[in-house]
Amino acid sequence: MNTKEFQFLSNISELTTKEIDISELCSELKKIFSEYISFQNLSLYIFDDVTNTLRNCADNWCVIDDKDDAYEAFENLKEHDFVINKKAYKLPPQLGDIKIKITSFAIPLVKGEKVFGLIKIDFNNEEALSIFALQVMKIFAAEISLKIQNIVLNEQSKINVDFHDSMKNIAKIIETQYELNYIVPLIGEMLDRFISDHLIYVFLKQDENFNLVWPKACNDTRIYEILSKLNNDTEYLMTSDNKIGAFPLMSDGEITGCIVARSTLDSLSKRDISYLEQLTRQSAITINRANTYSKVLQYATLDALTNLNNRRQFEVRLGQEIATTKRQKNPLCAMMIDIDFFKKVNDTYGHASGDIVLRTVAQIIKEHLRESDIPSRYGGEEFAILLPFTHIEEAQIVGERLRKAVEETPVCLDKMNINVTISMGLAELDSNESGEDLFKRADKALYEAKESGRNRVCIDKNAKP
Repeated sequence: MNTKEFQFLSNISELTTKEIDISELCSELKKIFSEYISFQNLSLYIFDDVTNTLRNCADNWCVIDDKDDAYEAFENLKEHDFVINKKAYKLPPQLGDIKIKITSFAIPLVKGEKVFGLIKIDFNNEEALSIFALQVMKIFAAEISLKIQNIVLNEQSKINVDFHDSMKNIAKIIETQYELNYIVPLIGEMLDRFISDHLIYVFLKQDENFNLVWPKACNDTRIYEILSKLNNDTEYLMTSDNKIGAFPLMSDGEITGCIVARSTLDSLSKRDISYLEQLTRQSAITINRANTYSKVLQYATLDALTNLNNRRQFEVRLGQEIATTKRQKNPLCAMMIDIDFFKKVNDTYGHASGDIVLRTVAQIIKEHLRESDIPSRYGGEEFAILLPFTHIEEAQIVGERLRKAVEETPVCLDKMNINVTISMGLAELDSNESGEDLFKRADKALYEAKESGRNRVCIDKNAKP
């Protein structure tokens, strides 16, 4: 082995110890070869077992045309040591000083006894290489084979890490968000980053139609065609060229949406499909949990018995209405209601009957208010109501109508009907007072209504000084 060949193999060995990706490996190989021999082009191809294609490692793993002579070389290298000038050769047992005139040659990349790719070199001019030089090429190819296997393994490990990170991040979205119009774009972005070679679309189903939620537009009619073929038993659907895949989002056996992956280049591989199936399942779980959490939050703002706002939500709405009223200089009235002798109802008929009374009164309240009014169960048998855009005289008319409706509506208990009445206090917001002060005055008026005989409406007209 002469000094030049020794230096070549030494440089290759040093290269294999570096932490580099496949693109950097190809670039470094070209530099080393340029010092060893004059060449026109060096290409490194890996065979993809999933898609049965050769991919150019230096060109972002691009699939090469099946008419390229690299395919024929790859097949020949399964039985031979080299492909020289497009012809297959085995290395002779005796090296000797024989030289071969070469314009191109290909060397197999081998894992165990399996050829998984090739290195193809084209020369500027016809080169005369000795059999010994070709043996050096075999040593070089063996070292590079091991390096490529390590790089591919590391890149696959990174993909697996990214996949699990994507799964985890999709699952974690609902720790901070539960609104679908917020979390679905997040899911779309996460999927798009992971499946970077394909465009991702997220659809949600409503009234038997698939509505695009992310991104903003989809102009590929084939996507809508494949969506129309989905049913509750579909695992996933692919177009005939495997470039579009539809993966249903499921909840309790029903399709609630769909994630679609589309490519204008490569088809979806079995590995891509597997990843998308799992990511879709996690996305469905996240979306379903978000829906559940949204309902929980809804009920957290509503009183479970009466379905009116609970006290916490009432205080939130009170703050909002006070701010709006003062900013727009509109009138606002507050109404406090108490069911008369409610304790007696519980003691006489039981708490279950008391619940029926509460629900009945709450229903009457909702039926006799405008949509802009804000009724709440304040606690126990008390109700608090906000009447925006309402002066005290108008509030009194509403109050009397409501009081009369409760008085005249029988409450249906198990085996009998009973009648209940309510007492009510009203107050109108003064420009200088707070929401708390407003309801203190309404509560004071309620106390007056109860003290003066119940089943009546009283008004507190004294604003905060």
